[in-house]
Amino acid sequence: MHPAEPAQLEKDVPSGVHERPWLFAFLIAAEAVISLGLLGGGLSYLLRLQGVDPSHSASIIALLALPHAIYFLWGPITDFWMRRRTWLILAAVAAAATLAAAFMQPRLASPRAIALMFVGACLGVVIAAASGGMMGTLKSELNRRRAGSAYQIGSLAIGAITVFVLASPSLHLRVSSLGLAVAAMIVVPSLFALAAPPQPLIRASGAADMLPRIGHEFRQTFLRWEAIPYTLLITAPFCSGALIGLLPGLAADYGVTGGQVAWINGLGSALLTAAGAYAASLIPVRVRASVAFPVSGLVNAAAAAVLALGPPRPAVYFAGTVLFLFTVGAGYALFTGVALEFLGDSGKSGSSRYAIINSLGNLPVAYMSYLDGRAYAYWGPRAMPAADAILAALGASLLLAHFIFSRRRQAAKAVA
Repeated sequence: MHPAEPAQLEKDVPSGVHERPWLFAFLIAAEAVISLGLLGGGLSYLLRLQGVDPSHSASIIALLALPHAIYFLWGPITDFWMRRRTWLILAAVAAAATLAAAFMQPRLASPRAIALMFVGACLGVVIAAASGGMMGTLKSELNRRRAGSAYQIGSLAIGAITVFVLASPSLHLRVSSLGLAVAAMIVVPSLFALAAPPQPLIRASGAADMLPRIGHEFRQTFLRWEAIPYTLLITAPFCSGALIGLLPGLAADYGVTGGQVAWINGLGSALLTAAGAYAASLIPVRVRASVAFPVSGLVNAAAAAVLALGPPRPAVYFAGTVLFLFTVGAGYALFTGVALEFLGDSGKSGSSRYAIINSLGNLPVAYMSYLDGRAYAYWGPRAMPAADAILAALGASLLLAHFIFSRRRQAAKAVA
């Protein structure tokens, strides 16, 4: 959340060198264990080892991804009652305990294990909300940029390490032991919140005074005609990354071993998505994100088509996965640009409005995981990436055409 007025805060936030932007690499790491590690590949691989069909695994992962799409409903709680860093640590400990209990169940696909993991995912997004709120209070623009970079690096790195830990020793360690490892990777980085600068706490009375201003900002963002195509853009099926969490479970159908999965879908995933995100930063600023994003969706669909059209062999899996991870990394970076275009001026409620936009942007992960799984169930292994490619290409083509022609119409009106 952006800094509030002095009358609304118990204590102002220190600025400059004391803001420690590097801390955000560790603060988001606790949630990345769940979102990018467990749901981003580790769980689907473990479920396959336990004999769960990939179509069923996809449905489970789609359900567990739901909290990331609706966390704006409870994420704002981190602004009240306790400091955000306190919320972060408590949520991390609770999520770790819940997930450890889920891994203690006889089967990860059992209703009890799924329910526990769902609760853990709900607690995990509280970590993300608290981290975002703390990042929004940074006063130095340079430190904001450094914090944003650290945030992404920490998220990708710990997510990849989690997949590596869950996939590489899974044939030798009990699932319960892996659960304890996951719990430790959540709790340990969250303790870095103790070193975070003191965070402001908005008083209830101050929040009430700001409601008219916040309501106006919400109307300016969401209650306008331009909000409709932007909403369709952020909820479209392309560059959802849903296939990232399903590829490890699909590896066996391409003859790929567990050790190879650990490397390419774990550590390799971090490097490839980061490289893709960096490549997106090289796109000229004159190309609007609302145009560049659907273009990246078409490229990402072509990458998924490699897996769909090629024979089910390890070489095809490696080539398709490398291309998919690189292109989806670029798509993630461009999605952020789209979200900022949609948001407009940050004002007093920028974090809340961004949380809504970002939550809506997570919906494709849930519904594409489900649809990709249905494709596997009906038509087999190669149908999973085929469904992802077809839906992504269709959605990207339609929205790209809209934003190109709408920009031309605006330019023509300006000339007239």
